[in-house]
Amino acid sequence: MKQESKTFEIEFNLKPGVRAIDRPAGEKPTEGSARRRFDRYPRIVQVVALAIYFQDMLDRGEVRNHADLARLGCISRERMSQIMMLAWLAPDIQQEVLGLPKTPGGRFTVSETALRSVARAPAWEEQRKTWRCLATSR
Repeated sequence: MKQESKTFEIEFNLKPGVRAIDRPAGEKPTEGSARRRFDRYPRIVQVVALAIYFQDMLDRGEVRNHADLARLGCISRERMSQIMMLAWLAPDIQQEVLGLPKTPGGRFTVSETALRSVARAPAWEEQRKTWRCLATSR
C-alpha cells in the first residue's frame, strides 16, 4: 500500500508589530529623523495626580495605610512613601504642576526628585519659594 503525501503552500504578509521604518534596510538613521508620535504629560504631573488620588483613598477609608496602597499598586512601601510625600505640597503648587502641558516624550526640566525636595519643606511658604526657584530656572 502506497501513501500519498499532500503538501500545500500558504502565503501571507507580515506587518511590523512595533512601527514601520521609513528608510531602506541597512541605511543609518539621520539626525532629526526620529519623531515622537505622541506628547505625554510630564512624569511629575502623573505622580502628583497619583499622590492626590491615593490620599483621597486614605481619607475615604478605602485603604488603611500606605502599606495597603503599596500592596495594591504592586510597589514597595518606600516608593509609596516617596509618592505620598508629594501630597504634602502646597495646594497652589499641586495645581500648577497638574496644569503643566504635554511635552514630547513626557520630559520636563523639574524632576520628581527635585519636587520631593520641595515637598520636604514643612511650611508652605518655604515650599513656594523653593518651587519658584525651580520653576524659573527651567
